[in-house]
Amino acid sequence: MVWGAIKNAVGLGEPTLPDGPTRLPHYFPVEPNGCEKHAQKLFNCLSNEATTKARDMERAGLYRPYFTDVTAKPTDPQAAQAVADDPNNPNFPKSGENPLDECRTFLAYYKQCCDKKLKKKQNWILTEHVRVQEEYRYQGKMTDDPPPVKKSGS
Repeated sequence: MVWGAIKNAVGLGEPTLPDGPTRLPHYFPVEPNGCEKHAQKLFNCLSNEATTKARDMERAGLYRPYFTDVTAKPTDPQAAQAVADDPNNPNFPKSGENPLDECRTFLAYYKQCCDKKLKKKQNWILTEHVRVQEEYRYQGKMTDDPPPVKKSGS
């Protein structure tokens, strides 16, 4: 584990993600200066391979819903039946798979690059949280009347 971290820091070999489920970093989908190439490769993989796999899993009802009170139902009964009939077919999705595993290598390069480049002054703004001013927040029923003006006491 330590040797892998040293190799990644020095740049020897390809970067690796820690063991466990593949997850997007908390700063995703930023594209810092200097990481455009890695970000575009990751975005292309997510929009093609990972999305295709996720949709196949939804059709067969093999996905894990985000909310615990929702049950996974197949959207295409024929696809669900095909997966149930031949569970060993490598072309069919398996239960419990992570669609992000398709992009694991691109994600490792993206994460390594962003961890380095987001520390630079030119990219700090990408990690700042933006606060919306109160007058621009949606407050319910919209009216044509202007908001009441508070008078200063004197």
